[in-house]
Amino acid sequence: MIDGWSVARALTDPASVARLDAAGWTRLLSAARALSLIGTLAEIMADRPLPYPAARVLADVRLSNQAGLRQALWEAECTQMALADYPGRVVLLKGTAFAAAGLDAALGRSIGDLDILVARDGMDQVEALLLAAGWEWVKPDPYDDAYYRQWMHELPPMIHGERDRMIDVHHTILPLTAGPKPDAAALIADARQLPSGLHVLSPADMICHAAAHLIADGDLSGGMRNLWDIDRLLRQFSAEDPDFGDALAARARLHQLTAPVARALRLAHRLFGTPAVWPIRPGVADALFLRRITAVDGWGRKTRKLTRQGFYIRSHLLRMPPAMLARHLWTKWRKGHRG
Repeated sequence: MIDGWSVARALTDPASVARLDAAGWTRLLSAARALSLIGTLAEIMADRPLPYPAARVLADVRLSNQAGLRQALWEAECTQMALADYPGRVVLLKGTAFAAAGLDAALGRSIGDLDILVARDGMDQVEALLLAAGWEWVKPDPYDDAYYRQWMHELPPMIHGERDRMIDVHHTILPLTAGPKPDAAALIADARQLPSGLHVLSPADMICHAAAHLIADGDLSGGMRNLWDIDRLLRQFSAEDPDFGDALAARARLHQLTAPVARALRLAHRLFGTPAVWPIRPGVADALFLRRITAVDGWGRKTRKLTRQGFYIRSHLLRMPPAMLARHLWTKWRKGHRG
């Protein structure tokens, strides 16, 4: 049976695909595509002898990903030009940051929206500059706009009118209603400048951000790709710095993210064999997290509906207190019902 575990095995042990027949390849590629890891799989398999149909599919994926990479870096450059009059640091996040910094995590990674981090007191200026340069609101709804500005860690999503590319402008990495309170000023102050003049988070902060997004914020949708990011980042950074584990522990404490980072490292270790930079002590719910993260079948369909629903509810409870969540869901339901 093909599921997320099968994709993880193919990524970490490429020789394991030798036993696949045509139907097995179809299922593996479908699952990898559903998990946003087919580009990574294509790069890992690039120099291996494969059946012609599979090799052709993966070759096309590599070409598509290379085009996506160029487009993502061009979008970052366009944003930098639009924000030329902004005096603060513009910090790239997620996939675009990995690509711009030339990190191993960028290999084959799909890159969607552009995510940037700026100081909260600079948000008004950044917003005005982006609007003047052709970005516009995706959903100009008064309630959503007020909700984002009061409670979220970012502006409402914006899209460029000509290039049709979205940007998310963050002032921190978790919603303001979440339990942990990452030190946004430290994230920006310790970011590393690239030759382009843009910045990326420090190595330890990159992993803290990935863990926060995966464990302390979302419903684990896209969780395997996020864990793969953590695996690649951790392997690279720990190889470059033997004391990286200590640095990561210190930054996780600073950002109140010790528990999410520890869980992310345990899950990555279990799924991908990620080297341990901290002692690995299995958590009570780790198996349930892995069940959610690997919930896809050989047709690329989501599976384990009850597990996914449970994590969906969990993600909302993490974002806001129950009373506030009830008011928010009631308001959204009423708006949808009237519509």
